[in-house]
Amino acid sequence: MKWTQAIKMAFSAIFGNKMRSFLTMLGIIIGVLAVTLLVSLVQGATASVTSQLEDLGGNKLMVSVRNARTNFLSLEDLKEIENKDGVGLVSPFINGYSTASFSNISMSASVEGITPAGQVVEAISIANGRFINDTDMENRFLVAVVSNEMALELFGNTDVLGNHFSMMGRSFEIVGVLEPQAADSFSAQNDLVYIPYTTAARLLQSTSVSAFNVSTQTVESVEQAKKAIESFLDERIKVAASAGANEKGYSIWNMGDILSAFDSVMGTMSLLLGGIAGISLVVGGIGIMNIMLVSVTERTKEIGIRKAIGAKHSDIMIQFLIESMVISLTGGVIGLLLGALLLQVFSMFSGMGFTLAPSISALALVFSLAIGIIFGIYPANKAAKLRPIDALRYE
Repeated sequence: MKWTQAIKMAFSAIFGNKMRSFLTMLGIIIGVLAVTLLVSLVQGATASVTSQLEDLGGNKLMVSVRNARTNFLSLEDLKEIENKDGVGLVSPFINGYSTASFSNISMSASVEGITPAGQVVEAISIANGRFINDTDMENRFLVAVVSNEMALELFGNTDVLGNHFSMMGRSFEIVGVLEPQAADSFSAQNDLVYIPYTTAARLLQSTSVSAFNVSTQTVESVEQAKKAIESFLDERIKVAASAGANEKGYSIWNMGDILSAFDSVMGTMSLLLGGIAGISLVVGGIGIMNIMLVSVTERTKEIGIRKAIGAKHSDIMIQFLIESMVISLTGGVIGLLLGALLLQVFSMFSGMGFTLAPSISALALVFSLAIGIIFGIYPANKAAKLRPIDALRYE
């Protein structure tokens, strides 16, 4: 029997029972939809977050000092490592929270004391005005750079240079407004306020630097800069005698380490979700095998007649196997199209770029085809093994 004839007979049997065929496909449709949707969503979210992490700086080191009161570090100390041994600019910072108010309007504020170098290290963009400068630092001026959203919340507009607002029991003058940030940005903070580091240290009663970020001179000099910072801190950080052998009293992270860890976690999650969703494909395959066995029983007489007029074992097997493959592959294509459509909808509402990767599409189709073959072999073989005389007697 020719392949074309076998395919025609398979489609004829499928269209002869449209509703049953569709319900059989439903398990494959749901399985492929689940696999493509979950894996694509994880990959899309991973790509978006990774891009934002990379934008924060591939040549950036983040340092945290434990027990800052015991391990005293000053701004002058940090100047010693600036622009040496691969180290570029050093930007210490202090974080705190307060309430910002103007007239009868109040809102929570995330306060960050920062130095002028922080604008470069943190890649901060100013829409209006200026950033913190050396004069502000030396005189502990009560000046602030506010987020675009905060200016709108307190004053109703972003033309607020020279205006004052109350925070931490002081009146701060606005000298700059940040560029508005995208809502889905990894680093977006609508309540952010930058003030001079020295001002923040006095108001927050901080006497020692406990955290600072470092920009390296080049991306290639990250490891060199890290070693230089470790050498610098090892000379100044005292560790309690009871601390473990691996305790240094400080931690250093670079964006590459964070990206690697994030990619590893998201990769594992993608495999886990894909595996869970793949279970529904196996369930769909069992449904196909069940319906194909019913079909063999219903068409026993047809099989007997075909064998009686010369159909071979392989002809019967190929016919039912193709029928199983067509049902599975058609369900896979429908599931794939639905997945692509839903990803477009999610992209519209989330603002993130979710796309169906060709590799995922190909894998889903190959897997659905494999399901059709694997779960179609037994019913096809059972049909092919029927003896013509027994099949013709079947009522």
